[in-house]
Amino acid sequence: MAASAAALAELEEERVTSIYRVARSIKRKHNSLYNALRSIYEDSIFVAEIAGLWPDLPLVANLRCGLWYSPRFEATCYFKSTDGHANNWSFSTSRLNLHLALLAGQRGGCIVVDSTRKGKRFPDSMSKTIPIWTCVLNRAIERWLRRMPRQIQVDGHQDLSISSSEIMERHNSPDWDCSLHLPLWVSNTERAAIEDHIEEWTWQLEACGADIDSLASIIQKPLRPLWISQKTVIWLNEVPNYDSWDFTPIILVSASASHGTIQQRSTSEFSWHYIPGAGDDEESWARGLHPTLFWKHAYNLIDSGPSMCNQNVSELVEKDRVYRAQRGDFSPQVAIRTWKKLTSNAEQSCMSMTSELSDSVSAKSSNSERGLYWIGSTNVAVGTTVKGENTYTCADCILNCDPKSISPCSTDDGYLHLPILSSKLDRFSLMNSLHLAIRFAGWHLKRGKKLVICCHNGEDISICVCLAILAALFDEEGCFDDGKLYKSTIITKWEMRRRLVFICKFAVNARPSRGNLKQVYGFLRREREHFVPTDPVSDFDVLEQKSWAGEAEIVVSSDAVQ
Repeated sequence: MAASAAALAELEEERVTSIYRVARSIKRKHNSLYNALRSIYEDSIFVAEIAGLWPDLPLVANLRCGLWYSPRFEATCYFKSTDGHANNWSFSTSRLNLHLALLAGQRGGCIVVDSTRKGKRFPDSMSKTIPIWTCVLNRAIERWLRRMPRQIQVDGHQDLSISSSEIMERHNSPDWDCSLHLPLWVSNTERAAIEDHIEEWTWQLEACGADIDSLASIIQKPLRPLWISQKTVIWLNEVPNYDSWDFTPIILVSASASHGTIQQRSTSEFSWHYIPGAGDDEESWARGLHPTLFWKHAYNLIDSGPSMCNQNVSELVEKDRVYRAQRGDFSPQVAIRTWKKLTSNAEQSCMSMTSELSDSVSAKSSNSERGLYWIGSTNVAVGTTVKGENTYTCADCILNCDPKSISPCSTDDGYLHLPILSSKLDRFSLMNSLHLAIRFAGWHLKRGKKLVICCHNGEDISICVCLAILAALFDEEGCFDDGKLYKSTIITKWEMRRRLVFICKFAVNARPSRGNLKQVYGFLRREREHFVPTDPVSDFDVLEQKSWAGEAEIVVSSDAVQ
């Protein structure tokens, strides 16, 4: 009896296991690479139709999912759905997206594209995060408008981008809308809870050092979100002109259909399954393909059908990797994680694919020489690692945080290579390198040199290194003081946030990770008591200069590391 019971239990366990195995197999089949790319392609047609209704408005992708849904984005932004989750609402001063507000003010509005997989019409980034953002910015501008007439009366007319009469006219206008605009499906209870935090978030925006003056001078009408999905009914003969509205529209387009289940679709040639929000979580399906590469070969990939899609994508990714490696760009070989064999390199593969996408985003969003962003008048710039001749001709010295070194032929004064890893791979790599980075930067900045800080995507590690350098060597006005302020004050998270906002004002593509920011904060708090201002004698004890083949490279001595 006992043996038969054990046998029955074993059979039951095998039956349950086989059911789960079949279910996983079906899910993998439905979430195939071809199904994802075909779904993105179909949704991009809807995005193009909406963009065609207001062709003068810039099309903006909300990273990273939204970047898949059009080949013609003019800019990118970064609003996280987690900032809009129920009971977790927040206004992030590290993701202010002020460049989006300025772009909307200059062009009269903008169209933001995103998507979601969860069967909802809109992701929380569009339902709540962006509405909170527009409301906070509107209130900050309204407060600025109320203060400026009094400032003008006290100080007289100053050299402002808008005249005092325009300020008074907008201040006295009752049309400046500061209310919170949320979609109808957000409950009144949740709306009231969010409104309770608006004043606090507005104060945070003002206190973090954001450039409210520029916002107020460029945004002539209050920002307001509008929502469009594939279920939205629009009469094509009655499309309103955005200039006629009494607000600056932030048109939020959810690219995918809001079906809760995967739909079977077919054409004359192929049958495929539609995946809502297919562009989300590309690490799990894209196999190294990034949006820029996809749209270069979109028609060939779609026409190749499900049977050849994986092979064609693999060939394209490898050809692109080789091409970029020959040009000296950061191009790691992508390790594909197959469904049959889950390797232990999942995190490394994820980073490789993320870096591919980040590189393409940086290339499209860059608005300066070779992707460099000069941080005000600090003589410090951040950007992506570029190899080859005539690299960074506008710089005197280079601080390379990329895992791979470069040959800076145009730089005679200094080059320091610190192969810093992501916080996902090494939780202390950045922290352990900041001391040498600050000493190197201080020695050159003290002599009026121009410094470039670069990493593989110009969005994370280089931004964090720049943040540490500004906090340690510059005062609150952005003037070099060789560490005097840092030595005499205690750095706080709020002060770090102010410095980061200052950097993001110029480096609009900055997206520092939380793990790396924590390392910067930990270093600045730990090293303040032991900080020594840069000195030419002591610094050359730490940094030995070696020259060969016409190149100058400063390398770290073994004694300094110890």
